[in-house]
This record gives sequence, C-alpha cells and structure tokens, in this order.
Amino acid sequence: MAEKVLDVHEKPQPARWLALSLQHMFAMFGATILVPQLVGLSPAIALLTSGIATLVFIVITQGKVPAYLGSSFAFIVPIQVATKTGGIGSAMIGSMFVALVYAIVSLIIWKTGHKWIMNILPPVVVGPVIMVIGLAVAPTAVGMASRIDIDGVSTYSLLHFSAAIVTLAAAVICMMFFRGVVSLMPVLIGIIIGYIYSALIGIIDFGPVLAAKWVALPDFLIPGVTYDFVVTPTLLFIMVPIAIVTISEHIGHQLVLGKVVDRDFIRDPGLNRSLLGDGVGTLISGLLGGPPKTTYGENIGVMAITRVYSVYVIVGAAVFAIVFSFLGKVMALIATIPTAVLGGISILLFGIIASSGLRMLVDNHVDFDNQRNLVITSVILVIGIGGASLNFSETFHIEGMALAAIVGVLLNLLLPGREKQTLEDHPEDPILGKKDN
Repeated sequence: MAEKVLDVHEKPQPARWLALSLQHMFAMFGATILVPQLVGLSPAIALLTSGIATLVFIVITQGKVPAYLGSSFAFIVPIQVATKTGGIGSAMIGSMFVALVYAIVSLIIWKTGHKWIMNILPPVVVGPVIMVIGLAVAPTAVGMASRIDIDGVSTYSLLHFSAAIVTLAAAVICMMFFRGVVSLMPVLIGIIIGYIYSALIGIIDFGPVLAAKWVALPDFLIPGVTYDFVVTPTLLFIMVPIAIVTISEHIGHQLVLGKVVDRDFIRDPGLNRSLLGDGVGTLISGLLGGPPKTTYGENIGVMAITRVYSVYVIVGAAVFAIVFSFLGKVMALIATIPTAVLGGISILLFGIIASSGLRMLVDNHVDFDNQRNLVITSVILVIGIGGASLNFSETFHIEGMALAAIVGVLLNLLLPGREKQTLEDHPEDPILGKKDN
C-alpha cells in the first residue's frame, strides 16, 4: 500500500486543510445537489443537511471513520412516488422511518454481530436491486434530456437535447481522458460545461439569480409546520424497503474504505456505530427537508488518489457545505440549471448505477447456470422495472422497486441451495463499483 500522506487523526496545516477540504467538498458537490434537483427538494437544504449529517456521523463513529455523507440516489424514485401520493412531506416522513430502520438494525448488530445482515443481503439480491434503481428511472432521464413543457404539453426540443448531449459528452470525457481528482467529479464538471453551453444558446433565465440575496436561509420543510405528520402503510412500503439497498451500500463503503485506509471499520468503531451515524444523519435530513443520506463513494476515491485520510479534512468539507448552503446567489444559480442539463448527466449516472449492479454480479462470480440465482435475479428485475404492484386496499399498496427488494430478500431466504456468499467476500462499493484489488 502507498504511504499515507495524512492518516485518519492527523491535522494538516491550516492552508493545506483549507485546500483539501474544498477539494473534498467539490468532489461531493455535484451528486449532492443533483438528487434534490431531480426530486423537487431544495439544493440548499441538501447541502446543509449533508454537512450536518457528516459531522454527526463523525461524532457517532468517535472520529475514526473519514466518511462524507451526501444525497442518496437510491431514493430518487421512492421520493418521487411518495411526493405524488401524499406531497413532499410524505417523502420526508418516509425518510425518517428509513432512519428508524437503520437504528434498529444497528442495535441488533450491536447485540448479535454483523454476520446475519451479510447473509440476508448477498450479491445475488443486492446486485439486481441496484440495477432496478438505475433502469427504473431511465425513461425519466431521457425525457428530461429531450423534452420541454410548453403550455402543459410535453414537446420534443432538439435545442434542449443538444444541451443534454454536451453535458453528457463533458462528463464522459472527464471520466475517460482525465486522471486524479478531476476524474472523480464528472457530475459537477458535466453540469458546469452543460450550463455554460445552455447560457450560450439562451435557454437560461438569470433573473432569479440577480434577484436573490447574497446570504439567504434555505427553504426548510419542518414536520407539523410545513406539512402534517401523517403516516400510512403505503408510505412506509414506498420508502422503507429501499433500506435493503442503502444498508448494503453502507457496508460496501465501509469495507472498501477500510481497505483504502488500512483499518477494519466493521469492527472498530463497528458497523453498528457507522450505520447508526448514517441513520441519524438521514433522520436530521428528513426533519429539515433534505433527502436521505448515504456515505459517498466519491469520498473514497478522492482519499485513494490523494492518500489523505484525515478526518479533519472531512470535517472541513462538511463545514464548507454548510456555509455554501447559505449563499443565496449560489443556490439561485443552481436552481437555474436547465432540466436538459440534469437529464444529460442523469443518462450517464443512472446507467452507471445499473451497470454497477451488473458488475456486482460479475465480480462476485454469481453463477447463472444455477437456477436459484437465475430465478432470484429474473424476478427482481421484472418486478422492479415493470412496476408490479400489490394493492391490498385503496390506501395500502406496495410497488416497483420496494416490492422487488422485498421479494428478492424473501426468495433468497426461502429457496433451497443458499450459498454462503456475502459482500465481505469481494468488497466493493455497490453503487460505484470500486473494488478492492
């Protein structure tokens, strides 16, 4: 392993701390603000809660895990569905219950160990569900990239589609032809290039930016104030089952991060602490109006390249994220990003997510000559992408991605011939596919 430049508890000099912290923050910036843009939440709140959640995570993990928490892509579709059925407040309530699941699982892990969670979330279940996450939103990405709303009618626009193509091309070039930290920021760089092109072709209205204040409070969503706290069975089954994926994502991140930093985070400070930190961060985010949180693979990539593992740098990135959330003009500028630009970057990002699920199956040598594996994968994919639904009543139904995740876990537990293969066997980032080689 390459020599560490800064270990977990080392403090960099102030000037270097500033530079490294900003570098980390901008590496997370694009993905963190993209999720709220796609689901109708405030990018400012997403940044604010990202910073707060990261600080809380570091406290709960006793300052031992240099991980950054950003917006989770796994919840894009559930948030959109929850919003359609009960308003944006429903999505926030669902997020809080996801946090409760994290807390319960972390308590069980604390009492019984972590092996059981590994056994019920093998690659043959997690991989296809991740593929569903990417493929289920593919039509949304293409529609955002190529269509605009004119007098309430969705219309194809070659001009807007050109902005999506430029955005997509910039992100692809960033990934393929650059190395180092730049290659880890395709979302941010793609959006910036796409935004500049959109300004040149005249599809951006800068009025809101000129009217915005330099310093402004984010738009909070507070339960009992902004919306009524109403819980329904359907709401819980829209959001909570996705924890199956995000918990496995969290485990993957901790395994890969431990390999990069040369520490065993599963045992010290323990998976129970890191999962609880993730859950508390998601709870705070939901209470303030932000999307659910997850540890970020980009963070692991930056540390692997720079060999800077200092938790103080992560704290700095979190603080800068909080500061940026109060910069009114910056947030107004983000709000003017054309839908086509978001669609262009989403084509790549959602495709990467789907491909990462496939890569998990390949890297873990899932044998599709085995009828058991073939059945589990096939059923998850068709139920998830096809949007299958179980309607128990007018107010209680389970559908799509959530149903696919539940069915996948049940099939794995009930079908004979279960193999003892877990995420620990081939540690990788379930979303980005960064594997320990």
